[in-house]
Amino acid sequence: MANILIVEDEFTINELIKRNLQLVGHTCFQVYDGNAALAEMKKETYDLIILDVMLPERDGFSLLAQARHTPAIFLTARDSLTDRIKGFSLGADDYILKPFEMLELTARVEAVLRRTQKGVRVFELDGIRVAFEMRAVYRNGQPVELTPKEYELLEILVANRNLALSRDKLLERVWGYDFSGDSRTVDVHIQRLRKKLGWESRIKTVYKMGYRLEARE
Repeated sequence: MANILIVEDEFTINELIKRNLQLVGHTCFQVYDGNAALAEMKKETYDLIILDVMLPERDGFSLLAQARHTPAIFLTARDSLTDRIKGFSLGADDYILKPFEMLELTARVEAVLRRTQKGVRVFELDGIRVAFEMRAVYRNGQPVELTPKEYELLEILVANRNLALSRDKLLERVWGYDFSGDSRTVDVHIQRLRKKLGWESRIKTVYKMGYRLEARE
């Protein structure tokens, strides 16, 4: 998994990002101002930097100019087109506006890491092997036949393992905004995944919410 630097001066947001990214397997280091971030970047190599634009001491734009070869995601309340263009022109890989949802952030982090060859290419748990590049799943070495929606649901669960995902969010991510069905569609596909993968005890039901892939030993 990836080594990620979080540069955010609001402690609660910084801590929220760290806890959720650590749950899905990343290693995170936190700093709270631009000078501390610059010092950290000079002494350590990171796979990804997540940073705000508005920071004490030194802003995110000037920081990114010092980190041209490190993938970076801006996470900021600065929503003007000028700021977004400036961020991308400096080399940002993504630009996410506050307020944000953790499911979206983890998805975008994974997308950037995959583009830069730092994302998870294979996931293994309890005899299940998911090869993302081939969209292939194996159980104890034998191929598992999944429908396209079952595979997409599995991919979302793996990318957000140990995080609780609501039925509505799973519907939105896998079936799209314009899907006319209801949350029972998610339940049916979850039951199929549990049976096909033998993950009855791994895919947990989160009461009155949705599901979580429990991947911690």
